[in-house]
Amino acid sequence: MPVIEIRELTKRFGPKLAVDSLSFDVRPGMVTGFLGPNGAGKSTTMRMIIGLDRPTAGRVTVNGRPYAEHPDPLRQVGALLEAKAVHTSRTARNHLRVLAATHGIPTSRVDEMIDLVGLTDVATKRAGGFSLGMGQRLGIASALLGEPSVLVLDEPVNGLDPEGVRWVRDLLKYKAAQGCTVFVSSHLMSEMAVTADHVIVIGRGRLLADSPTAEIIRSASSNRVTVRTPDAARLQTALAGPDVKVTTAGPDLLEVEGLASARIGEIALAERIVLHELVPQQASLEEAFMEMTADDVEFHATATSTGGPTRDRSRV
Repeated sequence: MPVIEIRELTKRFGPKLAVDSLSFDVRPGMVTGFLGPNGAGKSTTMRMIIGLDRPTAGRVTVNGRPYAEHPDPLRQVGALLEAKAVHTSRTARNHLRVLAATHGIPTSRVDEMIDLVGLTDVATKRAGGFSLGMGQRLGIASALLGEPSVLVLDEPVNGLDPEGVRWVRDLLKYKAAQGCTVFVSSHLMSEMAVTADHVIVIGRGRLLADSPTAEIIRSASSNRVTVRTPDAARLQTALAGPDVKVTTAGPDLLEVEGLASARIGEIALAERIVLHELVPQQASLEEAFMEMTADDVEFHATATSTGGPTRDRSRV
């Protein structure tokens, strides 16, 4: 049973259509990545999940009902949409204590979360003086405070150092393994590739993909195989065929299209040709994402006369 269920969700801000008839489910027991170019509607969708924006049309439910109808929302959904959305004059501990008081959560849980996210040394300092990374940690502590079964996190690793990024990755995987529903957005494709089990991609408010991460990458990968051999010329002759393209990429390096790596290995063995390397060329999640969203990017970079990027405003 889906825990987050979105059906025909639409949101307009005046003449701008931010989310366009969006439908998908987010299920428990896995990390679901939410991807899209800037302006795709990710943050707006997440805000509608937790009731901060009202849909123009469609519906979204969490655990079977709209977020606002839950009598104990903090125990249902832990959300981080804006790291700096705290009262700047409150300390980290007091911020969490105020949240805990609304749901009868004991202070011991507050101290447990402060320790978990690594804010013990600054727990009595005002949140207004926190760096972006410290603010993210406080936001994650707030999301986890009520021990919710659903996590909705918008760019949770933004501003974190490599150790912090890895910590968040391990945390999300751990919560998913416990059976939680984890829905997380990020622009860091390399991080999503190793964190997300499933990926939902949107562009200009529309659904572009809803598939396992490995399937997304596999669908964008070419059938090209790199082969390194000291007998490249003879192997090139042996691989020749009507639907096979073999390109010399170096003195002992070939690029082969039209044959699987296993078949190349079999042909080389039959011809008693030594292979030093046989590598199928697989796309990265970033490459798959760029290919998928090529027509849905609101701002495009173009080269200037000095070689630097500039912004193409023709699609604003």
